[in-house]
Amino acid sequence: MIVRNINDFTGTKFDVDTETWSSKRLLVKADNVGFSLHDTIIKAGTETEIWYKNHVEAVYCIEGEGEIEVLATGTIYPIQPGTLYVLNGHEKHLLRGKSQMRMICVFNPPTTGQEVHDAEGTYPLN
Repeated sequence: MIVRNINDFTGTKFDVDTETWSSKRLLVKADNVGFSLHDTIIKAGTETEIWYKNHVEAVYCIEGEGEIEVLATGTIYPIQPGTLYVLNGHEKHLLRGKSQMRMICVFNPPTTGQEVHDAEGTYPLN
């Protein structure tokens, strides 16, 4: 059994902060549960280009408002508390935070916990 508290992650190597988002990686590849789980803050007024070509990501918004734009189609979906989206087609997208958003993210395969987006907007396959 794994029992953790989000406050235990503050300031550790599993507390990753960038210009547009910050994320506490609550479960990672080393935990051997088959997925990783992140509590992520999307910063207000930001836009991030993302392409998870190596991962499937499920995202559940629990706070704030924003939108996701699928680059291949130009389709824009609003995000608000209660919205779930799943990038099961490895969609390249823009994620925009109109206000600060808090998102719960699940990745398969699991991440190591220190990833940041590369020049393509992707995480490496580890």
